[in-house]
Amino acid sequence: MQIVFYILKRILQTVPLLVIVSLLSFFIIRLSPVDPLADLRLNPSVSKETLARETQRLGLDKPIIVQYAKWALSFARGDLGVTSNGERVSVKLKERIPNTLLLTVVVIFLTWVVGVPLGIAAAVNWKSNFDRLLTILTSIGMAIPSFFFAVLLLIFAVKTGWFPVGGLTSANFHGMNFFQKVWDITHHLVLPVTVLFTISLAGLQRQMRANMLDVLESDYVKFARAKGLSEFQVIYKHALRNALNPMITLLGFEFAGLLSGAALTEYVFQYPGLGRLILEAVLRSDINLVMASLMIGAVMLIVGNLIADILLLLTDPRIRAGANV
Repeated sequence: MQIVFYILKRILQTVPLLVIVSLLSFFIIRLSPVDPLADLRLNPSVSKETLARETQRLGLDKPIIVQYAKWALSFARGDLGVTSNGERVSVKLKERIPNTLLLTVVVIFLTWVVGVPLGIAAAVNWKSNFDRLLTILTSIGMAIPSFFFAVLLLIFAVKTGWFPVGGLTSANFHGMNFFQKVWDITHHLVLPVTVLFTISLAGLQRQMRANMLDVLESDYVKFARAKGLSEFQVIYKHALRNALNPMITLLGFEFAGLLSGAALTEYVFQYPGLGRLILEAVLRSDINLVMASLMIGAVMLIVGNLIADILLLLTDPRIRAGANV
């Protein structure tokens, strides 16, 4: 029960953060002299009733403070307005958020499954040829721009025809059976996942290696070795547990960081995700879509940090004692 109260307390602490993010985003966007409904007014498919309703919802004839208050109230009620194309913002987000979550979860899972063991192996074999090789490869991975790497893979896919170059599913997706659908989605995910996985893996492996090297030099590890414990027990029972704590903290930032990092990758591969949606909305100055997407990004950061806090609570008894759990 105390864990539940701790989680609820952390959730309540995020409310001021959401308010600050919304304030900054709203006022920065509204600094532009461009009419936020300009594209909507020029769209012949948008009715006058829809245009009048949006004008009233945003309070465009009111002072900017009143406009923010009206927007915040409508956002809290779940009324996100319409895009410059006349579509409901909530419908667009419902279409894109699951795709972005799928991409993010797959990348994070693969990054951790591969990056943590490689970081441990590099630290245990410090200054060996294996460690030097990993250092070179991760340096290349951290240096290569994700957009450039994505374009290279796109050219490779076009030249070879081995991978699809757009979307998440094929045109005949709905006519496939279950296993064919799974394979089709997996086939479409290969290229964007490869780009994001390569970039994320480099940083995670280097961080895990540095943490393990620090822990392996600590007194309690030296004492464990002096007691005659096997190297396996020293590394995986004593050193690894403490080296993982800083990595768990990074998990929360990585969850949200992939949203911004995936924007250009999604755009290159025409992946129907939230990052690409935000980029397109910014280019069109679509205020409703931009604001809703920015708030979703902030929520993803908060959720990622909350997951990291819960994992730290479960793995580190010192944090449980400090939180009175």
